[in-house]
Formats: sequence, C-alpha cells, structure tokens
Amino acid sequence: MAEISPKLVKELRDKTGAGMMDCKKALQETGGDISKAMDWLRQKGITSAEKKSGKITAEGLIESYIHTGGRVGVLVEINCQTDFVARNQAFRDLARNVAMQIAASPNVEYVRVEDIPPEVVAKEKEIEMGRDDLGNKPQNIREKIVEGRIEKRLKELALLDQPYVKDQTITVSELIKQNIAQLGENIQVRRFSRFILGEGIEKEETDFAAEVAAQTGGAL
Repeated sequence: MAEISPKLVKELRDKTGAGMMDCKKALQETGGDISKAMDWLRQKGITSAEKKSGKITAEGLIESYIHTGGRVGVLVEINCQTDFVARNQAFRDLARNVAMQIAASPNVEYVRVEDIPPEVVAKEKEIEMGRDDLGNKPQNIREKIVEGRIEKRLKELALLDQPYVKDQTITVSELIKQNIAQLGENIQVRRFSRFILGEGIEKEETDFAAEVAAQTGGAL
C-alpha cells in the first residue's frame, strides 16, 4: 500500500471537502492518485455527503427490529431534513438495515466515537496501561501501543465504525454517506436502544448434580 503524506491528504481535502480519514482512505485505495481518489470519493457518495453534513435534521423516523425468536430488540432514531425523504422507501430501508446492524453488534454502545464519555476513555486507557505485555517497555513506546489499542477499542464501541453486515467492504458510516448522496439530504443516526431478553435479571442458579442425586435417592 502506498505511503500517503499528510500534504497529499490535505490537497485532496481542499479539492473535495471530504473528511481527512475519507481522503486518506481514498488515496490508499487509488495508490496516491489525486484524480482517481476524487472519483473514488464521488462513487462512495462521500463528497456530497460532506457538503450536506451541516444541514439540520429534524425529520426522520424511529425504526424497530425484533430478531428471530424475540430475544433481541432494537429501537433506533434516524433523522433527515424533510418529511418527504422520511417517507421515501430507500430511507426506510436504510433505517431498517441500521436497526439490524445494531442487533448484530452486541458490543456497540454508542453512535460515534465522539459520543463516548471521557471517563470511559480514561478507564479503557487505565486497563490497557496495566497490561502485562507492556511492563518492560519504555514509557513512550507503551503510550504509542496503548494509543493504538484505545483507538481500536473505541471504534469497537461505535456503531458508525462497524463493518456493514451486508457488505463488509464498507462501514456503517459509509453506508449512511451513500444514502445521503442518493437521497440528497443530510442523514444522521441520533440514538438507539438495544433490548436483550432477561438482561439485568438475576437468574436462579441450579445445582444440576444435586437435583439428579435427590431424584435418584443419592445414588449417582
């Protein structure tokens, strides 16, 4: 994979208005070719998505999804700019797919990395800094390793950073951007709740061996 310089990323960002990470990925995918990277961003719908990202999203819908067997349920609020788009079938399909994604991602707790509370980040850093495999490494090396691990861990907690279950080549964030390009409006996942049957209930523990012994008169 070609080495992508910050200067090249900035040049592409200035030309397209796309985010820094999207620009870097586009350049990596196209071998550092600015022209091809611009085409890649347009194909992904990212350029137009960035231009609409500041638009107010006060419309939308709340979608629900109950997984087979009724043991996992999800409610998710997806916002757009107008009621017209909210009633569009493509928007409803997107909301449905996002709800299914949440049901399939049990470790996801937040919409985006930026939503993760500072105390959670601090706790994760404390855990990583205390790992045995870092004990003999210099402080500066430890901090770099921990920084990489923390970045990975936080992305595991964020919905938008998950590989899309129906197409592992894109993330949920890229799925949203593709729909922004298709529907012509800003789209945001605002919040979600996941319900797992029996979660939080203290279940009665049974001693299976003792039950069998009682039923057989103590002879096992």
